[in-house]
Amino acid sequence: MIDFPKPDVEELLQTVSIIDFAVSPDEKQLIICTNISDKYNLWAMDLPNAFPYRLTFNNQPCKGLLYDQEGRFVIAGFDHDGDENTQFFALKPQGGALKKVVYQENTRNFQPLLSKDGERLYYTSSKGNPGYLNTYCLHLKTGEETTVLEGSGGATYIAEVSEDETTILYSKGFSNTNSLYYAKVGEEDILLTPPTEKEHTVSFAVLTSPTEVYLVTDYEADFSYLAKFNLETKTFTKVMELPKEGFTTLTYDKEHRILYITAEKGVEDRLYAYHVDEGTWENIVIPCDLISKVVVAKSGTVYLLGGGSVKLGNVYKREGDEWVQITRNKMVGMTEEDFVAPEVVTYSSFDGLEIEALFYKAKEEHDKGEMILWPHGGPQSAERKSFNAIFQYFLSNGYSIFAPNFRGSTGYGLSFTKMVERAWGAGARLDNIAGLDWLIDTGYAKKGEIIVMGGSYGGYMSLLLHGRHADYFKAVVDVCGPSNLFSFINSVPEDWKPVMDAWVGHPERDREKLIEYSPDTYVDQMTKPMLVVQGANDPRVVKAESDQIVEALKEKGRDITYIVMEDEGHGFAKRENLIEVFRQVLEFMEKYASEPANVQ
Repeated sequence: MIDFPKPDVEELLQTVSIIDFAVSPDEKQLIICTNISDKYNLWAMDLPNAFPYRLTFNNQPCKGLLYDQEGRFVIAGFDHDGDENTQFFALKPQGGALKKVVYQENTRNFQPLLSKDGERLYYTSSKGNPGYLNTYCLHLKTGEETTVLEGSGGATYIAEVSEDETTILYSKGFSNTNSLYYAKVGEEDILLTPPTEKEHTVSFAVLTSPTEVYLVTDYEADFSYLAKFNLETKTFTKVMELPKEGFTTLTYDKEHRILYITAEKGVEDRLYAYHVDEGTWENIVIPCDLISKVVVAKSGTVYLLGGGSVKLGNVYKREGDEWVQITRNKMVGMTEEDFVAPEVVTYSSFDGLEIEALFYKAKEEHDKGEMILWPHGGPQSAERKSFNAIFQYFLSNGYSIFAPNFRGSTGYGLSFTKMVERAWGAGARLDNIAGLDWLIDTGYAKKGEIIVMGGSYGGYMSLLLHGRHADYFKAVVDVCGPSNLFSFINSVPEDWKPVMDAWVGHPERDREKLIEYSPDTYVDQMTKPMLVVQGANDPRVVKAESDQIVEALKEKGRDITYIVMEDEGHGFAKRENLIEVFRQVLEFMEKYASEPANVQ
C-alpha cells in the first residue's frame, strides 16, 4: 500500500467555489461565478453538457447576475479588488468584452432588475444619496435615466418591478432587525405590514398578482413566517409558520403559481413549496445542508446552489422528486470522508441562555490537542453547516475548532438576534467565555492553551477577548476586526451609517459603553502573541482599524505580526492570497503549539 502525504495548504485551499449562478430562459445554458481559474470569473456550461467554458477575464467576483428574459444578453455586477463599489456590465451569453452599463467611480450599486422586454434596467445606487440610496430606471438603448425611488429614513432598495412596471416593491432598512417593505403603486406608497411601534423585519416579498404580495416577516412573532398582503383592501394575513424555523427567501413560479420558500433552522436550511391557489404546503428534501440561491425557470424547473459542511457548493436541478447535480465541483484528491463534519452541541451561558455551537474535532490520526475558538462575523449572522476550507486545513493539521452561535446570531429568532445590538462587547463576549469553560470542563481544552481567531466581528471579538480574558489564550489571530468602535462607526460606508446608532451605539449617548466595548481600551492587558490580517481596500472595516491596534501593541513591545493584502477587501477573493495568509497563520500558531491536552 502506498502512503500518500496529507494535503498541504495548496491542496486544501485550492477549493473551487461557486458563489452565484443563472440559467438561460431556454435552460440551454448555465452561467456560474467561480474561482475555478484561481480568481473569480464567469463561466458557462451548455446544458446538458458538463464541460465549462470561460466568459470573462476581469478576475473579480460577481455581485449580481441575471439574464435578459429573451436570452439576448446578461447583466453582471463587479467591484474592483474588494472595494465593494459594484458597477453593472452587459455581456453576450457567449462571453467576451464587458460593456459598461452603470459605471460611475466611487459609487455603490445594488439590485439590478430588468424589465420584461429587456429594454430598461432598474437598480439602486449610492449616487446622489449615499446615506439612504436612490433607485433609477435606465433605458438601455437611449441611456435616458429617471429616478423612481428617493431613499429617506433608512437605506432604500428596490426589490421587484411588476411586469407592467406600474408597481414597485422596495425595502427600507433601519437596522438588521428593523426593516419594512412597501409597494409603490402609482404615487401611493403602501406599507405591507400593519403599523406598529414594535420593531420587526420583512426580509423578502414577491408579487403573485397585480393586487397580491407574499412576504416573509416576523411581524408580531419571534421567527419569520409567510404572509400575504392585498394591495386593494390593504389586508395583511398570516399564511404559514413553523416552530423554531425562520423563513428567509421567496422564489415565485409564475406559470404554476408556486412559491418556493427557504427557511433556516439553526445551522441548516429547509426548502418548501407553497401552492398559492390550492393553499397546500410541500416539504422538499434537498441534496445539501445549506441553500445559497434558488432559481425557477420559465418551465417551472427548480435549480438551486447549495453545499454542506463536507460538501462543496454545486448547482442542482430538480427532476420530479429527485435532484440532479449539474456541476461537478469537488476537492481534488479527497472525498467527503476525508473531511471533518461538525457536531452540533449546546451549552448554558452565564445567564442560563442556551447557546448552540458547531464543534469540529480533529481526527484521531491528526489530533494535536490544539483548540481554536472561532467567533463568527456579523455579528448578526451565524456559523452554519457550510464547507469551510480554512477549517478543514486547520483540522488536517491537528487543530479542533469550536464555533459558537452566541447571542446576536441569526437563525434563533428575532429576540435572540437583537441581544447584541448596542451591546457588542457584553453578552456575546460572555457567551464565548462560557463556551470555553464548557470545553475546559469537559476536557477538550486547557485554560491558557486556546487560540482565538476570527474575521470581521469575529476579529473584533478576538481582540476584545484577548484584552479582557487573556488568561484563556496562548495566541490570537484577528482578520479585519474593528479595534475602536468610535472610529469604526465613523468610517463605515455611508449607507451603513444610518443604522449604526441602533446596531453599535451612539458616540455621545453611548459613550461609556462604546469605551467599555472597544478592544483598544484593553491594550495593556493584551499580552499574548498576535497576528493581524487586513485587506487594504476593505470598505467595511477600513485598514486604519488594524493599523491603530498594531501600532498601539508595537509601542507596548508586544509580539505582533501584521499582514496587509494590497488587492483585497473584506475577506479574500484571490486564492493565492488566501493560501499565502493561512500558511502564515498556521506557521504562527505552530510557534506556540503546546504538549497535547487531555483530549477525550
